[in-house]
Amino acid sequence: MSLLRPLLSGLVLLCVMTVASPPAHADDEIRTTAEMSARVDDLIEARLRQDGVSPAAPADDAQFLRRASLDLNGVIPAGSEVSAFLEDSSADKRAKLIDRLLARPRYATHLAQVWSKVLLPAAAQNERAAEVAGFTAWLRRRFAENIRYDIVVADLLTTTGSSNRGGAALFYTASGLKPEELAASTSRIFLGVQIHCAQCHNHPFDHWRQEDFWSYAAFFARVQQAPGVQPPEVELVDAAAGEVMLPDTDRVIAPKYLGAEPPSEDADVNRRRQLAIWLVSRDNPYFARVAVNRVWALLFGRGLVHPVDEFGEQNPPSHPQLLDELAGYFVDIGYDLKELFRVLANTAAYQRSSASLSEGEPPAPEAFARMLVKTLSPEQLYDSLLRAARRDEAAPAMAAPGLPPMGDRQQFLARFNMGTHEATEFAAGIPQVLALMNGALTDAATDPLRGGILLAIDAPFFSDAERVEALFLAVLSREPSDAEREQFMHYVQDKPNADERRQALGDMLWAMLNSPEFILNH
Repeated sequence: MSLLRPLLSGLVLLCVMTVASPPAHADDEIRTTAEMSARVDDLIEARLRQDGVSPAAPADDAQFLRRASLDLNGVIPAGSEVSAFLEDSSADKRAKLIDRLLARPRYATHLAQVWSKVLLPAAAQNERAAEVAGFTAWLRRRFAENIRYDIVVADLLTTTGSSNRGGAALFYTASGLKPEELAASTSRIFLGVQIHCAQCHNHPFDHWRQEDFWSYAAFFARVQQAPGVQPPEVELVDAAAGEVMLPDTDRVIAPKYLGAEPPSEDADVNRRRQLAIWLVSRDNPYFARVAVNRVWALLFGRGLVHPVDEFGEQNPPSHPQLLDELAGYFVDIGYDLKELFRVLANTAAYQRSSASLSEGEPPAPEAFARMLVKTLSPEQLYDSLLRAARRDEAAPAMAAPGLPPMGDRQQFLARFNMGTHEATEFAAGIPQVLALMNGALTDAATDPLRGGILLAIDAPFFSDAERVEALFLAVLSREPSDAEREQFMHYVQDKPNADERRQALGDMLWAMLNSPEFILNH
């Protein structure tokens, strides 16, 4: 990261560090990773005992490796990594795996892709792909350096400059610089508050009034296109004047924080900087709780508050004390996202099997008695298809580290991007299924003359049994069962010549790539 930040960003950094750095309990020592992971498990298990629910057994090593790789790196593990992990007999190998995954460049790339989709409207992903790539690269650099989450958000909220040059300005330009849209998105993403219903009238189900909405929108009333800069060029600046008015009135609405006292009325103070300082402050009752809830949802498939962006009295958390303690811990460790992921991934709750506990009615998903099955994101699916087929080198070159490439990848993501949906709901339809079954990527991967994995296992020193095992390790991240091994071996050896046996291996690869076991995160 450059040592010279823009002046405005530097001022926000100084204010945020002053407000938010001290631990919540200055006289107490901050828990270690192991202690906090154990505390999370204590609170989850106390609720299970209270409800008379038995937790699922721990996931086996292969299941855990695949899950952690997808959740922390956005891609399935390589077959060689699966073999090494299954052969490792050390007691702490899961904790070491988590550390390795968090240290890899793919961690920052995956997190940037996830947060880019959270921060930007769905339409921008396809319609402004080049700018989205630059925005994602901006996020990736910050996650790669593990910059404090509050600082990342403060920089985003106070950004100036151009979205055409790969910066954070796309967050503003994707909303057309409209104060009302920026108010609705920032309150939802960072505060978990759905105030858009109050834009035209008082909220029908919550305490937010129309005036609350527009007084919050007033913080964005002065961000605008720089004078003299003509579209399609964009240059964001903060104007010296600019107000919002209550609809259908001539009443100017002054800026006011949601559920808090209004800021000072100093005309020379930058409004967005005022908002950023308040929003990431430790005194803000929303920010840290919303952040840890979103991370929990990424790993567990649903949040402690569900949906993740609907905090409120009408939608209480499933585990209030756990959410509060995690939020306090997140503040204590300096808004360290990587450490938060490490704590949660090391819990017994995260490492449970997704298999049904017993016959009959399954436990409620908010009990977290077992791991919820999640769908792969388009990015996870594409990258995992490449890795399973050993076609990583075939991906289009990236223009910069972490910059999503264009071409085949972008077309695949556009086809599979179904908009926002629950991680535990399979949203793909017939076009997506057909693309997996008959698309160019699957066709190339399963062609014995082009598929990387098929060419690799065609070497004469491999036995048919070793070829079958290699496919299972590369695609499903596990060894085949005895029954699977026997069935697949019979299918291959039943063919009369070498060419047909090669095609049989391609058929098996095709079946694996289109199986629920591959396209789901379990």
